[in-house]
Amino acid sequence: MASLRVLNLSRNNLSGIVPQCLSKVSKSLSVLNLHVNNFHGPIPQAWMSGNKLKMINLGQNKLKGELPRSMVMCRMLEFLDIGNNQIRDTWPFWLGSLPELKILILRSNRFHGEIKSGEFDSVFPNLRVIDVSNNGFTGLLPSSYLESWTAMKRFHVEHLSYMQSNLYDHMFMAGLTIPDEYNYSMTMTNKGIKMEYTKILEVFMAIDLSCNEFRGEIPVSVGNLKGLQLLNLLLLNNLLVGQIPSVIGNLTSLEALDLSHNQFAGRIPWQLRQLNFLEVFNVSYNNLNGPIPQGRQFDTFLNTSFDGNLGLCGNPLSKKCEELGSSPPPFLQPLKEIKALNRNGEGF
Repeated sequence: MASLRVLNLSRNNLSGIVPQCLSKVSKSLSVLNLHVNNFHGPIPQAWMSGNKLKMINLGQNKLKGELPRSMVMCRMLEFLDIGNNQIRDTWPFWLGSLPELKILILRSNRFHGEIKSGEFDSVFPNLRVIDVSNNGFTGLLPSSYLESWTAMKRFHVEHLSYMQSNLYDHMFMAGLTIPDEYNYSMTMTNKGIKMEYTKILEVFMAIDLSCNEFRGEIPVSVGNLKGLQLLNLLLLNNLLVGQIPSVIGNLTSLEALDLSHNQFAGRIPWQLRQLNFLEVFNVSYNNLNGPIPQGRQFDTFLNTSFDGNLGLCGNPLSKKCEELGSSPPPFLQPLKEIKALNRNGEGF
C-alpha cells in the first residue's frame, strides 16, 4: 500500500501483537490509529527515518514493554497517545526533541522515576497537552519543563481551528471525495469529568500530573504559563507540600485547578480571585488554614472544594473567621477596570 495515508482500525476487537511492519510502512502514512482494541505485547521497535507520521494512537490496548527509542525518528509527529496500556519505562525525555509534538498522553501505564529534561537545546517546543496521570512518577515537579514549554507561554491565534493532520490534497475514488484533513481526538479528565474530545481546539491546553508520587513544592515557574487560553492544571493525589504559589493567579484563563489530596499548608492566595474563568477548584484534604478568598468565582464553589482542611474558615463553610487577623481583605477592583471606568466618566 505505497500510497496509504490513513490507517484507522480503532474501536474494534483486534488482538495479537501489533505487526512490526506498521513501523516500517510506506513513507506516505500520516495517521496510524489502533486505539481501543486488544493488542498485546511490545510496541513495534523499528520506526524508520524519513517517515511522515503525524499521529500515532495506540491507547487503550494491553501493550507491554518499553517505549521504543526509535520513535524519535518520527520528526513530523504531532500526536502520540499510548495511554491505558501496561508500558513499563522511565520518563521518555528523548521525545522532547520532536519539534512538532503537540499532544502527549502517557496516562495509566507503569512509568516510574523522575521527570528530567535531556540535553537538548529545546524541549517539547510545541507541546500543548500532556497527561501523565496514574503512573509511578516520583521526585520534584519538572520545573525545567514548566520554564521551557514555549507554546504554553506564548500562544495566540486569530481564529479558532482544530488540531489535525493535513493530508495535502483531496483524493478521489469511485466518485467519492476523501477529506484532506484528519481531526485528532482524545479522552481526558476536564473539570473533574472524563470527557471525549472528537475534535481538539488549537487553543486547548492541559497539564495533568495527578495520581503519581510527586513531592516538594509547586515551582513558581508555573506562573510562566500565562499565555494559555484554555488550561486545566491537575495535581491531585500526590505528595506535594508547601504553600500554593500566588503566581497561579497569573494564569487568568485557568478553568480548572485541582490540588486535592496533597499536603499543602498555609493560606489560599487571594490572587486566585483574579481567575475569572475558573469553573472547578478543589483543594480538599490538605493542611490549609485561614480565610477562604471571597468574591467572583469563589462565590460559586461548594463546601466539598474545601473538605478536609480543618483550619479553613469563611464562606461557603459554616465555620466563620472570628479572629480579626483572619478577616478577608475587602474586594478590590483590578486597576485596569478602574481605569476603564474613568475613561467612561464613571470613575472617581
